[in-house]
Amino acid sequence: MNKLKVLYEDNHLIAVEKPCNVLSQADHTNDLDILTMVKQYIKEKYNKPGNVYLGLVHRLDRPVGGVMVFARTTKAARRLSNQIKNHELRKTYLAVVWGLFDKLSGEYQDYIMKKDDGTSIITDEEHGKLAVLSYEVLQQNKDKNLAYVKINLKTGRHHQIRVQFASHKHPLYGDQRYGKIDKEQICLYAHQISFYHPITKELISLTSYPAKKGGWTYFAM
Repeated sequence: MNKLKVLYEDNHLIAVEKPCNVLSQADHTNDLDILTMVKQYIKEKYNKPGNVYLGLVHRLDRPVGGVMVFARTTKAARRLSNQIKNHELRKTYLAVVWGLFDKLSGEYQDYIMKKDDGTSIITDEEHGKLAVLSYEVLQQNKDKNLAYVKINLKTGRHHQIRVQFASHKHPLYGDQRYGKIDKEQICLYAHQISFYHPITKELISLTSYPAKKGGWTYFAM
């Protein structure tokens, strides 16, 4: 059985901790992806013959680890997707970013456009989609010129956190696409997801923390 860290599981949902550098779903590389891993886990645990249904309702960029929720029924998938559409499913991230902050909390509102090459850029209202997030600075390391921040994502644009922080002169530590040129693991982590259970309506909040290595070691978590 796959070595998955399962955070929540019932007949309708399963939530796991996606490791860093694992795909959310299969692509042209044929590298192992978390969707396939969770399907295999369910198939083996419950001795299910044939194909296992598993609804992918949200994604994480390949280098980003943290909490992911999957639907085990089509009804659950539909209701979770509606919560995402209505901003009822809330996602909180942790990140280490370059540069110190004078203001220890704030909000970024920008317009983001996804380009044909798979990157995103900040643009204007005519060409982009509104991207909104709020942040809170948890700690700052003056010696390293780094800050440890908590981010509440209010919209779900492509590479949103990475692009917005880079455009506001706080690129993410280890972001080889939008940040400084380095070979470190990106310090962006899906820390918490809160949503209403699609069947029972109970409020569920699931939390995970990044491993204490790389840029995370500069802060007490």
